[in-house]
Amino acid sequence: MLKDLFQKKKYATIPSERVKRDIPEGIMNKCTKCGNIQYSKELEKNLKVCSSCGHHYRLNATERIQMILDEGRIFEFDQDMISVDPLQFPGYRKKLDQQLEKNPHKEAVVTGEGTIQGFPAVVAVMNFEFFSGSMGSVVGEKITRAIEIAMEKRYPLIIFSTSGGARMQESILSLMQMAKTSAALSRLHEQGGLYISVLTDPTFGGVPASFAMLGDYNIAEPGALVGFAGRIVIEQTIRQKLPDNFQTAEFNLAHGQLDKVVHRKDLKSTLAQILDFHTVKGEVSHGG
Repeated sequence: MLKDLFQKKKYATIPSERVKRDIPEGIMNKCTKCGNIQYSKELEKNLKVCSSCGHHYRLNATERIQMILDEGRIFEFDQDMISVDPLQFPGYRKKLDQQLEKNPHKEAVVTGEGTIQGFPAVVAVMNFEFFSGSMGSVVGEKITRAIEIAMEKRYPLIIFSTSGGARMQESILSLMQMAKTSAALSRLHEQGGLYISVLTDPTFGGVPASFAMLGDYNIAEPGALVGFAGRIVIEQTIRQKLPDNFQTAEFNLAHGQLDKVVHRKDLKSTLAQILDFHTVKGEVSHGG
């Protein structure tokens, strides 16, 4: 009896490093907002929205196109247009090459046409994964050309914005794109064209200071941060503490900067409803 009492017992052990490595990487995902852990496949099925807190993860251009356009298809414009180094900015050419190597798209915006629940539209989808979605000469040119095609075909225009701002390596040439895109949108407005702007997280700098806030409808995803300067810069400038929800989509909506905040699962149907509302005898009319 005493011998049995003092026998060594087997206890559960911590898995070895070898066992841990047998678990495939990326199979689970931890929400950066609430810490909820869920299967990555389930997150994908939920359109990259946390099932616990509703946090909207960022989407790249390919994911956005697949989510919004019918059959995930876009007939792309200016696919081979790439940035150069007009000002010979130190290190810029190398950084561009690095971006081209790791991204399927050649710039921070993809433009083209497709359909949304059967309604044709010209779309521009910005990609934060390419140079933080910064707006350089090519981004401005591609968006301007997309606007002009929308005018020519009399199609509605939808731009999905996400950006860190103007591309500093192109200096004034980058800032010029703010005026160029805004002028093109003014011509679209005069023609009676419809422009829907969808702001996603994050959208800052010269993009919301130009085309992103000029829509007939300005829509944002929940929690998307939208503003000109960053929070820290503003607080240091005005020497005041800003509200916790400052620059969120909900804050901007409450202060009249947006028309609507739309959950990602409802975004495609909402866009289709707007297009349907403005369609008269097969032609889309102005939203203003």
